[in-house]
Amino acid sequence: MRILIIEDHRPLAQSLARGLREETYAVDTAFDGEEGYFLAESNPYDAIILDLIIPKLDGLELLKKLRQKGISTPVLILTALDAPEQIVAGLETGADDYLIKPFHFEELLARIRALIRRETHHKDPLLKVSDLLINTRTRQVERSGQEIVLTAKEYALLEYLALHQGEVVSRSELWEHAYDWAAELNSNVLDVHLHHLRQKIDQPFATKLLHTVKGAGLVLKCPDDAAGIEDAVEARTESQNEPAPEDSSGAAPRQPTTRSRRRDSARGSR
Repeated sequence: MRILIIEDHRPLAQSLARGLREETYAVDTAFDGEEGYFLAESNPYDAIILDLIIPKLDGLELLKKLRQKGISTPVLILTALDAPEQIVAGLETGADDYLIKPFHFEELLARIRALIRRETHHKDPLLKVSDLLINTRTRQVERSGQEIVLTAKEYALLEYLALHQGEVVSRSELWEHAYDWAAELNSNVLDVHLHHLRQKIDQPFATKLLHTVKGAGLVLKCPDDAAGIEDAVEARTESQNEPAPEDSSGAAPRQPTTRSRRRDSARGSR
């Protein structure tokens, strides 16, 4: 899962990013409102951590612009502003949660996990796909009672696929949600991670859960139901062909990016 931190205090932003990466999240950071808005508009993040007092574009105005543009990414406001009217203003502008500084990192993690589960309609932190169990709180994985040890990136890919189980997930979508801007986009790193993931969750077992759908992507599903996979492909195709609704400003909401260029070149195109 991929998170954007918009925070002008660099030591705090870097500390948050380091802690989140240790918890298997891919993380991008922005140190002012303009950069934060650009990144939030350009990439389909799973959650945004937003400070309110930031230069160039303040946090409430940034949040208002995102919601007006139709971007519904879950936003957690992380700020020292603790007056009741400030909390109300943040939530009514479109924030999904509000956490006051100073804070405990474990509480921040729990809130982020809850926001992501809510967005994907999973209330239970335990994800189950047949006999495969994924505990999103402890990051423990087991199948048929056997513990499966995954690397941080293997776990990130598995968690995203499990949160969208039964759905066909394209390779570009996996890139967008499991890797940050530091990833080598032209390498075969995704293929390597997926290969190792298959070896661990599928190879020792008779029933295969991770399926490749030629020309479409991957689907985590059980049992191996060809008709079910075809339905998932059809549903994905129909959703991609639906016309995008206009937002309140008359502009169409963002489309998923393919991250075919690096961050610097993307900035240069603004």
